[in-house]
Amino acid sequence: MKMKKFINGPENIVSEVLEGMAAAYADKIRLDGNVVVRARPKDKSKVAVITLGGAGHEPALSGFVGYGMLDASVVGDVFAAPNAMAVIGCLRKFKDYAGILLVVLNHAGDVMSANMAMKMAQRENINVKSVLVAEDISAGKGAPRQDRRGLAGCIPLIKVAGAAAEEGKSLDEVLKIAEDFNSEIATLAVALTGCTHPQTGEPIAELGSDEMEIGMGQHGEGGGGKSAVLSADETAEIMFGKLADSLSVKAGDKLYIIINGTGACTPMEMSIVFRACIGLCKNIGANLVGGIIDELLTVQEMAGFQMIMCRVDDSQLARLRAKSAAPYWTSLGE
Repeated sequence: MKMKKFINGPENIVSEVLEGMAAAYADKIRLDGNVVVRARPKDKSKVAVITLGGAGHEPALSGFVGYGMLDASVVGDVFAAPNAMAVIGCLRKFKDYAGILLVVLNHAGDVMSANMAMKMAQRENINVKSVLVAEDISAGKGAPRQDRRGLAGCIPLIKVAGAAAEEGKSLDEVLKIAEDFNSEIATLAVALTGCTHPQTGEPIAELGSDEMEIGMGQHGEGGGGKSAVLSADETAEIMFGKLADSLSVKAGDKLYIIINGTGACTPMEMSIVFRACIGLCKNIGANLVGGIIDELLTVQEMAGFQMIMCRVDDSQLARLRAKSAAPYWTSLGE
């Protein structure tokens, strides 16, 4: 079946996406080539938080550039990491800040570009350190970090790190805060349908009409959990149980849960899933202290969602709620 999308020339997708986003949110972001930066930069006495990644997952990652979150997002082609020269070019523009935290999702291209850029930055005495987000648990409990993909858990991590940077924390302090939060995030995805690549029209994942897959990655990678389609409560119970087990959640723990739609999952469905999480938290004695139901990181028209479980302490929760002004995450603070 012919792909149905409102696009122009496939070769112009990324530039047109960024131009549209920057024009709509000109009070918050601006373009510097294929780098999205804050419209009003923070003071250089503070740490800059930067990330990189391919287009096609909007609003991630560039939609989270702004006060209290990212200072810059280096954008690659659709589903492809930007090259190392683009990343080091961005790092150079922030070399006079109090330091740079580079947030990297665990995908081969992103990691390769980040590592090469980090080496170049170190030779130029640019003060940059990185945090690797690899919170997908579909590889199984205890799987080494290199086998765990980075999913939408990067967004709350960026929020926490960005808040710490706005507080004036040092680079080492921001890195520790990010790493501590990173160790308390677990994500699992489920899909009812795959999606098509917007530049080729070719499917990048396909599922049967009465089939779903728990554990599918955000580029259509298999997760090994195919089954007949289950109800919202049944799906939530399986996913919540695996996430809680991965984090060894116990009674009294505070949980912040995000239901991230991957493109074609309605707010109705996501709200019903979140509702199931309320009862599941009560069943194990955990405290549900907040959450989000929204599309933060999508996979084109994939029908499904990512359930992100964050075990938080009071300081982490405060940073999740702290004032921010990114296009797709605005908070007035408490």
